[in-house]
Amino acid sequence: MSTHLHPKLSDVDLGKRLGKSDYLEKLDDLQARLARIQQAFLFHGTKGVIVFEGWDAAGKGGTIRRISQALDPRSFKVWPIGAPRNYYLNRHYLLRFWERLPPEGAISAFDRSWYGRVLVERIEGFTPETRWRAAYREINDFERMLVDDGTRIVKLFFHISPDEQMRRFAERLKNPLKRWKLTYEDFRNREKWDQSEIAIDEMLARTSTSVAPWHVIPANNKKYARIKAMQIVAKVFSEGLDLDPQHLDGKTLDAAGRVLDVDQSLIDSLRARTD
Repeated sequence: MSTHLHPKLSDVDLGKRLGKSDYLEKLDDLQARLARIQQAFLFHGTKGVIVFEGWDAAGKGGTIRRISQALDPRSFKVWPIGAPRNYYLNRHYLLRFWERLPPEGAISAFDRSWYGRVLVERIEGFTPETRWRAAYREINDFERMLVDDGTRIVKLFFHISPDEQMRRFAERLKNPLKRWKLTYEDFRNREKWDQSEIAIDEMLARTSTSVAPWHVIPANNKKYARIKAMQIVAKVFSEGLDLDPQHLDGKTLDAAGRVLDVDQSLIDSLRARTD
C-alpha cells in the first residue's frame, strides 16, 4: 500500500500475501477489536463511514462479510450502491448518500459510493465532463463536512491485476454458488481497463485529503487484502477513542445489587469505576 498522501496504482505491490494460519489468527483478533470499537461508538456517540471501491472481483464483498460477522447489525449498515433510480437521477447525486449516512453511534459501509461520479459516470459518459470534474471539489467538501460533524471516514480501494481478475471471473463461472456475481458488464468493463486506470489515479490524486485519505489495498491475495483493510478500519476508528467497556450508571448498579444474585464486591468495583 502506498503511504504518501496521493497514492497511485503503479505504487502498489500486488505480490503481498498472507498464509492461512496467520490470516485466521489476525482475523480473530481484528474481529474482536472491531466489536469493541462498535461498543465504544455506541457509548460515545461516534459515527463511522467505510467506503469500498475497487475493480470488479477485487474482494470488496468478502471483506465486508468479515467485518459484518464482528458487528451488531443494529448499528452497522451495509449499503450496496448500484445505478440510481429515476427519483435520484432528477436530483443532486449526493442526495442518496446523505440519506444513508449513519446516525450517532452507528457505522455505515458503502459497497461502491459517491465516487461513481468520477469513475463509472465519467468512463461511460453518463455525466458531462464539467459536472464530473466539479465533483472532485464537491466530494472533498462533502467529506470535510462529515469529518467536521464528528464522522470518521475510511476510504479503501481494492486493486488487482487484470490477470487475477480473469482468474476470479473463471472461478465464478465454475462455482454455482458464485455464478450470480458474474455479469455481462464485468466483461464489457474490462475493455476499458486503461481508461479506468486513468480515472482511478486522478480520483486518488484529487480526493485523497488530509481529513479523508485513500488507502489502496493490494488485493491479488484475498487473505492479505481482508486483513489489511480491517487493520486500517480498526486503526482509524479507534484512534483517540476510549475502548474500555461501558461504565454503568449508579441507578443501574443499585438495581443490579438489589435484584441480581451477585457478590456485592462486584457491584462495588463497578461503582468505583463509575465514580
